[in-house]
Amino acid sequence: MPGMVVFGRRWGIASDDLVFPGSFELFVRVLWWIGALILYIHHRGNFDCNGRILHTYLVGLLVVLGLIILTLSAIVYVSAQGTITNPGPRRSIPVLVYLRALLYIPELVWACLGAVWVSDGKGCDPATVGAVIAAVIASWIILLFTGLGVVFVFDPLGNPRPQQAVMEPLGVREEGTQLFSTARSLATKVWESRLRLLCCCLPQDENYRAAFSSIAQLFSGFFSDTDLVPSDIAAGLALLHQEQDKMERSRDPDIVVALSPSSPTVNLETELEKAAHCMQFAAAAYGWPLFIYSNPFTGPCKLSGDCCRSQAAEYEIVGGDNLGCHFSSILHSTGLQYRDFIYVSFHNQIYEIPFFVALDHKREAVLVAVRGTLSLKDVLTDLSAECEDLPVDGVDCVCGISQAAGYIYKKLVNDGILNQAFSVAPEYKLVITGHSLGAGTASILAILLRNSFPNLQCYAFSPPGGLLSKALADYSKDFVVSVVLGKDLVPRLSIPNMEDLKRRILKIVSNCNKPKYRILLRGCWYELFGGEPDDFPTELQNRREEELSQPLVIHNSSSYQSLGSDDSPVHKATHLPLFPPGRILYITEDGPPRRHCFSQVKYQAEWASEATFMSILISPSMLGDHMPDIVLGALNRLINDKPFSMCTSSLSNS
Repeated sequence: MPGMVVFGRRWGIASDDLVFPGSFELFVRVLWWIGALILYIHHRGNFDCNGRILHTYLVGLLVVLGLIILTLSAIVYVSAQGTITNPGPRRSIPVLVYLRALLYIPELVWACLGAVWVSDGKGCDPATVGAVIAAVIASWIILLFTGLGVVFVFDPLGNPRPQQAVMEPLGVREEGTQLFSTARSLATKVWESRLRLLCCCLPQDENYRAAFSSIAQLFSGFFSDTDLVPSDIAAGLALLHQEQDKMERSRDPDIVVALSPSSPTVNLETELEKAAHCMQFAAAAYGWPLFIYSNPFTGPCKLSGDCCRSQAAEYEIVGGDNLGCHFSSILHSTGLQYRDFIYVSFHNQIYEIPFFVALDHKREAVLVAVRGTLSLKDVLTDLSAECEDLPVDGVDCVCGISQAAGYIYKKLVNDGILNQAFSVAPEYKLVITGHSLGAGTASILAILLRNSFPNLQCYAFSPPGGLLSKALADYSKDFVVSVVLGKDLVPRLSIPNMEDLKRRILKIVSNCNKPKYRILLRGCWYELFGGEPDDFPTELQNRREEELSQPLVIHNSSSYQSLGSDDSPVHKATHLPLFPPGRILYITEDGPPRRHCFSQVKYQAEWASEATFMSILISPSMLGDHMPDIVLGALNRLINDKPFSMCTSSLSNS
């Protein structure tokens, strides 16, 4: 539901979010009250050590704790009533919150009184002194965490929503209205301030300021027309995951979708072998962090003899690697020799990411490997999603990552790095590879170099989904192969897909008649232990959204429009659809969705169309499937487990 309004402002927490924190504090307070009662009974009639203060402290503590326990019990009970979009049974929560806030005053006074007694309690029973000290410390700890909690749920944009907005007639939001423009401007400034605070250690030059502004506009625009708190989103994701699993289990396994006309006819096994080989270089580009992560026991020993060694003459081609650990890990990961490397750079700034150029004698290729996201600067490069045009034979590239590709392009061409490489091996072909951010950069770099190197190939592993326009994605299918594993989030991540996810969360949360705490408990159980998906009982299937007592979206917003129908014009035309690059090689687990932790995973591979990735799939593996070591392991498992399963059909759009 919308954020709770108390003390004259909206907070980043809803009235049904107090069940879990209230229950935890209630458990602590009950144990505390029992301990204080035992201490009082033990000293009853025998307060011989500074007895007046101790007696007053214990009696007052029991009374204050009793009142707090009663208030917390009422808060937990009332907060558990109703549903996310039906806060009527919780209308008394603000009054209970005010009462609980008032009880902090006597609690603070008694914490000070306990501190006074402890300071004047020399010669008293050590057990009694220890118990009072523990009570005083517990009081101050709870007060401290309460203050931190207030800061955590404080919403800088917390002015209550104007009520007249709800009464406006249903229609497309007028973006130019003064009210919305002011709110959007304020939200952008708040997000920009958050980014600057988060990135306070980074340089504040023009590039960074432009990135902060672009990312702030993206975030403020995405959340501007909703009135959700984080727990609403978590509940929606839990419901969506179960709904998607339910649909997947009910799908007829005998249905076969015809092979897409755009799917290639090349040998899939050959492409998998090439991809597995290139993935070694894409993973090696991450340097020593991924090498140590993938080899926690042997990695430090292998690198210990190479790092921190004085090799100034030997490492003159390596930039930004002062200790040499990055380059040493690349040597171990790829199996190449030092003489095989033409250029290695670990220089890292926003829009400037590390990469290396090497001679791959096994595949007879000049190989360019681009590193993925590994630093806060890389994250800013990822999130800088303003559209940019890249003229290539009449088609356009739409992606902020193109700036990073332009940086590497200038290095390779203007600095003569590729000329140097092909002067050593003129008969070799050019291969470009990368993972995640490196995959997106490698794809655009391949497009830029296509005219100069018509036979180049690019292998992009887990590339960003919102990368290329439809025309440019089709253009890249002749020389770019994207590899996607399972339910990886990143290849499905684009602004249109995020808008679709927001719409689905709003709809499923609005239609569920369960209280939020039960949704979250069931969601956690389902993620950890599996079981059957919930049956999703609904209470609003025959009601219009304007009948809700507390709307989740501004009624004249595009998100509200999209609740009514998936075919809403506003929903369809909000953002330009973007796609992953090239042909898409899709790897999925072959077997049931739930398996034992130590069971062997089997994979199958197939060519998939971009329509497969037009919707975000909610799963515990949506982040794990993106990790470079997991992708490399899946490719190696496919290659080693011959004969492996190779599907001839394109996956249907889930």
